Amino acid sequence: MNLAILSCSPKCYSTRRFFEAAAQRGHKVKVLSTLKFSIDLRPGRPDLYYRQQHLSQYDATLPRIGASVTYYGTAVVRQFEQMDVFCANSSAGISNSRDKLRSLQILSRHKLGIPRTTFVRDKKDVMPAIERVGGAPVVIKLLEGTQGIGVLLAETVESAAAIVELLQSQRQNVLIQKFVSESKGRDIRAFVVGDQVVGAMRRVAQGQEFRSNVHRGARTERVKLDKAYADTAVRAAQIMGLRVAGVDMLESKDGPQIMEVNSSPGLEGIEGCTQLDIAGAVVDYIAAQVNFPEIDIRQRLTVSQGYGVAEITIPEGSEYVGKPIGKSGLRENDINILTLHRGTTVIPNPKLDRVLEAGSRLLCFGNLERMRNLIPTKSRQRRKQRVRNLRKSATDQAPDTSAHDTDPSAARED
Repeated sequence: MNLAILSCSPKCYSTRRFFEAAAQRGHKVKVLSTLKFSIDLRPGRPDLYYRQQHLSQYDATLPRIGASVTYYGTAVVRQFEQMDVFCANSSAGISNSRDKLRSLQILSRHKLGIPRTTFVRDKKDVMPAIERVGGAPVVIKLLEGTQGIGVLLAETVESAAAIVELLQSQRQNVLIQKFVSESKGRDIRAFVVGDQVVGAMRRVAQGQEFRSNVHRGARTERVKLDKAYADTAVRAAQIMGLRVAGVDMLESKDGPQIMEVNSSPGLEGIEGCTQLDIAGAVVDYIAAQVNFPEIDIRQRLTVSQGYGVAEITIPEGSEYVGKPIGKSGLRENDINILTLHRGTTVIPNPKLDRVLEAGSRLLCFGNLERMRNLIPTKSRQRRKQRVRNLRKSATDQAPDTSAHDTDPSAARED
């Protein structure tokens, strides 16, 4: 395998370990600075240059995109994707994980534990927002902070409101988040590769510090995750579109609460703590994908007209509830279940005697019209009504621009 590690820090511990692990396994490997690429766009021929030279052929890339170069770094990864080079993490996954608000919005659709969080712009909304997450103390986070920078704990409602107002006055976007008191000063970092956790550690803050980042002196200890935490970590990474990720979770009385999903997790802390070859596990996974790549059928499969992939949720009261898959009639209707999601459990290629339950989510391939008919009429009508309401709302709120065509101040309003 010819592997490119995309990193602006070739001497940092993580980059060196990935390089060593690949070289030890007999792979050709180079560290390429993310900012030294030129992206060439021509019809039918996406291309890359590196240090003014046409880029050599690579089988795979391992992106290590720092927060300060997210925009350009994800553009480079996207170009590798267009050139059909396997990328350990997708450009979309990196972008999703880098924005705390966006990542929580994506995760909130799914039945995974996340701390109650709110995002407001108007200062009049700050006090009600704090109350909605459970009142003080609350955690206030900058959207793009890293390594614990921009994470504050406000002990009272008044101090929380003052901090949010101050940050907003400096044009900073902030999240207000419930403080999980039982997990104060500690969290779990699970290192996910593909569909498994290859290592995990607990980070414990020292002294009065409530942030458990290793860069802030936190103590680490190896931990063996139970199934709930391991499944949560893997699902979170997959939902974010990441094959290699560090998933940070709080240990709450209600189970794992996802705090952050990191697309470029560091190795030094977790390898030192667990004494595991995490870098080697990542390289082995990439090599396996190059030899036998997984395909996202929702993006890559070309099928006959009228056929495709869709996700269906079995509602309460459905005729399919309580029936085994083999007796549901789905296969006879040209609908094949690829994966069954039940709570936090993912069942690939479920057996025909598996009984369908209300709330189960089915990833199916088949006749789109017949799959559409599985959605109850009332649900389809509610969806259509929501779309109509949104369109009407957008029309009603659209400003009358005709009066401002010649007013230069109108362009500066936003």
